Amino acid sequence: MNNTEYYDRLGVSKNASQDEIKKAYRKMSKKYHPDINKEAGAEQKYKEVQEAYETLSDDQKRAAYDQYGPAGANGGFGGGGFGGGFDGSGFGGFEDIFSSFFGGGGSRNPNAPRQGDDLQYRVNLKFEEAIFGTEKEVKYNREASCRTCHGSGAKPGTSPVTCGRCHGAGVINVDTQTPLGMMRRQVTCDVCHGRGQEIKEPCQTCHGTGHEKQAHSVNVKIPAGIETGQQIRLAGQGEAGFNGGPYGDLYVVVTVQASDKFERNGSTILYNLDISFVQAALGDTVDIPTVHGDVEMTIPAGTQTGKRFRLRGKGAPQLRGSGQGDQFVTVNIVTPTKLNEGQKEALKAFAAASGESIQPGKKKGFFESIKDALEGE
Repeated sequence: MNNTEYYDRLGVSKNASQDEIKKAYRKMSKKYHPDINKEAGAEQKYKEVQEAYETLSDDQKRAAYDQYGPAGANGGFGGGGFGGGFDGSGFGGFEDIFSSFFGGGGSRNPNAPRQGDDLQYRVNLKFEEAIFGTEKEVKYNREASCRTCHGSGAKPGTSPVTCGRCHGAGVINVDTQTPLGMMRRQVTCDVCHGRGQEIKEPCQTCHGTGHEKQAHSVNVKIPAGIETGQQIRLAGQGEAGFNGGPYGDLYVVVTVQASDKFERNGSTILYNLDISFVQAALGDTVDIPTVHGDVEMTIPAGTQTGKRFRLRGKGAPQLRGSGQGDQFVTVNIVTPTKLNEGQKEALKAFAAASGESIQPGKKKGFFESIKDALEGE
């Protein structure tokens, strides 16, 4: 970038007067304003025009730019482009243009209605409640619109008045002396604290805030199939708004307690079933618990440990769909740790019929056990 680019952006010469610069700025701002010009790149052009005018409309910044280029101009802003905000002369031109075409200033109206803050509430559900859905009453405290002044903050019979310091803008200009001259920045008004209005006689209930603490409750319908971490939005159940704005929202976040029988993965329910060697070898019909009640399941002869069976439609409801998920049953063959004599003889006979030679280990005496332990070190 050379020392004429800002002039080129506005279409003026380096010798242009302030009136010519301001006139050119009005013309170019109107041409590229994003609310008027919807072409690609118009918004960027608009920002570049603003940047040029911010520098050239201030005699000291313009002199620094003419001598040192953009680095000099940035120094006048405290080292950060638009870091100090728009000063009186620069922003004034923009306000004139915005008012001409859009009927108001470019800054946010502090007296405009604003929605209140959102709130969050956590609710714990039992495993079955999350599966089938339920209804819960949640109780919490929130900032509500004052019942005495109805949110105005003023004593009944009185009304807020326009702030005499900021004249309703909610902000004031503060001038600061810098090495390159005076810099102007906007700060929140210290009288109305950004509201744009003063309350001469505050409401005795809310002390001028327009809000009061309220113990509030609401019934929440929990949909079937909900899971941990999912949330339900309740519109208008949050904090009170400002300047007549609507209430914020309440977000109910769900935590589901673990089951002592089942595991869950979305709409799929998982269940582990312990069976004996005899059941696995010969087959059996067993009752399986599901969230929908017990059902019969056939274990085929020769079932191996880890085998998984599917029970269609016995899972959880699909939250964002229709129908039910499935339940999967995984079998685990349990080896007995203690056998009576009859069981031992039966298993020996089974081994003999299978052609196996089984030689159970001889129980070691005390000294043999000590010897093995020492040899193992």
